[in-house]
Amino acid sequence: MDFLQLLIIAIVQGVTEFLPISSSGHLILIPKLTDLPDQGPLIDVAVHVGTLAAIIVYFWRDVSGLARGGLASVGVGNTSPKERRLFWYIVAGTIPAVVVGLFLKTGGYLEGFRSTQLVAINLIFWGVILGLADRFGKHVKRFEDASLKDAVIIGLFQALALIPGTSRSGITMSAARLLGYGRVESARFSFLLSIPAIAGAGLLAVLDLADATASMQQDALIAGGLTFIAAILTMVFLMRFLKRASMMVFVVYRILMGVALLLLVA
Repeated sequence: MDFLQLLIIAIVQGVTEFLPISSSGHLILIPKLTDLPDQGPLIDVAVHVGTLAAIIVYFWRDVSGLARGGLASVGVGNTSPKERRLFWYIVAGTIPAVVVGLFLKTGGYLEGFRSTQLVAINLIFWGVILGLADRFGKHVKRFEDASLKDAVIIGLFQALALIPGTSRSGITMSAARLLGYGRVESARFSFLLSIPAIAGAGLLAVLDLADATASMQQDALIAGGLTFIAAILTMVFLMRFLKRASMMVFVVYRILMGVALLLLVA
């Protein structure tokens, strides 16, 4: 795989993972809308790991608090009850995606989701849901106000994002907005909840990478590193953008993109 394709994949993933427009959907569309060969699921996961590293760096204070909460929960060190509680909320919110993800992977269903029509329909449908949630959701909760019920509900929505075109950040932010979290807090909750899910996928990729060719291993490392840079820049932009604007621009983009894809394959 040449450097230009890896760069394109990295930029697409780094930008679309955090913007609520579906990173997996866009990654699937790259080979379908260009002459580039399909990068395959291994590269897809490698670039997701690049975005994971960006989340950990950007939200290092939150991540360190969750880490302290997890260690204290098993008797290592000490921290506040709130940090322990938030750690277990993130764990609870991750379980639905893990269960559904393992079911789809072991059953061999994931390849069946790499369809342009499915991506288009999900872009439109969940784009409308995002718009409604952002329009009618209240701004009364912060991440620190999270409850077990909120974490599980958002986690159930996150499990649906395994279907390309849905957008993990989009659907979890929609759920958080409907539960009363502000835009910035919804993004914060969404990104922190993504850490275990992406880390789990990354672990499976490492196992696959051990059996991959040397060139494939090199491609995965390059793609992941480039994605990290694109993801950091995108996250800085998005968190500032959400402080002063709504998500409507992303809703419009999703609908237009979905309609264009349906017309393309018609």
